[in-house]
Amino acid sequence: MTLEKETPTLRTDVQAVHSALSTGTRPPRPGPLSTSMAFGWRALLKIKHVPEQLFDVTVFPVMITLLFTYLFGGALAGSPRDYIQFLLPGILVQGVIMITMYTGVTLNTDIQKGVFDRFRSLPIWRPSALVGMLLGDAFRFTIASTVILGLGLIIGFRPTGGLAGVVAAVALLLLFAFSFGWIWTFLSLVLRTPNAVMGVSMMVITPFTFGSNIFVDPATMPGWLQAFVEVNPISHLVTAERGLMAGTATSAEVLMVLVWSAVLVGVFGPLTMRRYGRGR
Repeated sequence: MTLEKETPTLRTDVQAVHSALSTGTRPPRPGPLSTSMAFGWRALLKIKHVPEQLFDVTVFPVMITLLFTYLFGGALAGSPRDYIQFLLPGILVQGVIMITMYTGVTLNTDIQKGVFDRFRSLPIWRPSALVGMLLGDAFRFTIASTVILGLGLIIGFRPTGGLAGVVAAVALLLLFAFSFGWIWTFLSLVLRTPNAVMGVSMMVITPFTFGSNIFVDPATMPGWLQAFVEVNPISHLVTAERGLMAGTATSAEVLMVLVWSAVLVGVFGPLTMRRYGRGR
């Protein structure tokens, strides 16, 4: 008797739910830009809730700038003030490039928690979760760049290219860092743990940053090392940064960085998406 009384009510409730869900127009499917920006905002919210993530873009840049300037300035250029004119564009590149590896570490952590399994099931543009994460990290890279430039100005750096040259240099660096970050997204999908991602990332970053023209003129290096430095994409980036900040950059120097950026995305972007589509 009770079941017979409840059945019409239950049927009415189900009909009401179907009616509510079927009324109105279906919202349009989000496009690549909107979904990428949403995931970028997610990356920024993670910083809001865990502000300790900003230590690597504030404390670390200050530490490396001061250490290298005052340790090597007198020996390599006669004084720290003279050396900072040569060093700062390079140390800016090193500071940002070295923290790009945390992109892969963060992604691998999310994968271990199963977050990206849910993202793959959503009816959205497939690369948006990865692109958005990289766009969110651009905020962190901007903070690091601002900290290094501000400290450099305090200890004597004077960019003769003016504000326009500095802004152009930072923009070019952010573009390259976005492209470089695709290496770590790929590694985060291949390697099993965040510690493994960090370890391999350091093995890749160290020869590329220290085996470059960041700290000294390549003319002082042995021939075999000069050959590596000349083809090193980090060296091309540093050369363009110095030129833009000094107001002497050529279109060829900037174009070389753009080509390297396109190559990195062209190679590691498809590799990452193929691995991402297959899952772990």
